[in-house]
Amino acid sequence: MSPITRRRFNSTCAAAAAVGLASPLLGEDSASSAKPPFAFKYLLGSSLYGYQSLEDIIPEVRKTGATAIDIWPMVHGNQREQLDEMGEAKFAEMLKQADIQLGCITQYKLGPFGLRDEFALASRFGCPTIVSGGAGPKGLTGSELKAAVGQFIEKLKPHLEIAEASGVTLAIENHANNLIESPDSLKWLAEMRPSSALGIAFAPYHLPQQAEELGQLVGDLGESIEVFYAWQHGQGSVKKLPKAEEMEQLPGLGSLDFQPMVQALKKMNFQGWMEIFMHPVPRGVPILEKTSEVTEAVNKSRGYLEGLL
Repeated sequence: MSPITRRRFNSTCAAAAAVGLASPLLGEDSASSAKPPFAFKYLLGSSLYGYQSLEDIIPEVRKTGATAIDIWPMVHGNQREQLDEMGEAKFAEMLKQADIQLGCITQYKLGPFGLRDEFALASRFGCPTIVSGGAGPKGLTGSELKAAVGQFIEKLKPHLEIAEASGVTLAIENHANNLIESPDSLKWLAEMRPSSALGIAFAPYHLPQQAEELGQLVGDLGESIEVFYAWQHGQGSVKKLPKAEEMEQLPGLGSLDFQPMVQALKKMNFQGWMEIFMHPVPRGVPILEKTSEVTEAVNKSRGYLEGLL
């Protein structure tokens, strides 16, 4: 049973009774005010389109069911650099014309301690999320890992104060060869985070490809997940592969069953970003040659995910 206070229950009943006295269409009114079904809040990553221009990418955002764009810098994309080149006023007008928002800025190269200017930029655009990586020793387990994650968070606190003042959540992605890599490191990050200004960018690609365990982990991390990358390992993204094999990173194309993760997200009423994602080889090229083909591939994976709800 969903949580509800006695006061709220009583006030709801009283309101319903009042409406019943005033109108014979109570059943119709109740149906129209029913809680909408759970739905993902989609975010489109600019790097899927390589180094294509923002003028070409922004019109695709709504076509993918997304309401916001995640802009990436070189080498994965160059849309962050494009923003600087065109100026904030022009970029803001492009967002307005497309009826979308800047939902995320991805900044791995600056690291989690070099984001002061990005926090300010995000604040000016009302952008709620910045993604970066962790920092600290690698390959740790047990108590050593817990201590290192705690030290990382302690060092982050002054930066999180700036993030919070800017209205931004800093989401740390679990990534190979990083302090924040394993399921345990993610659990410690979620448990010890000092505020909602610190979150997780959850990347199944970088974790063991065990569907049930991933679903359990998503449930364990709960509301600490700010960004969910709908992204599986497939055949990997390190060496050049035939295009069909490279595309197996996308949901519905590789062998990973996303249902346990999707159901965990649904159960917790996930309110963060859902970003359908993959890496091409080499970096900086579109995942498919034509812009329309990239958008079509995203929509195909979106259909797969929504079929699991």
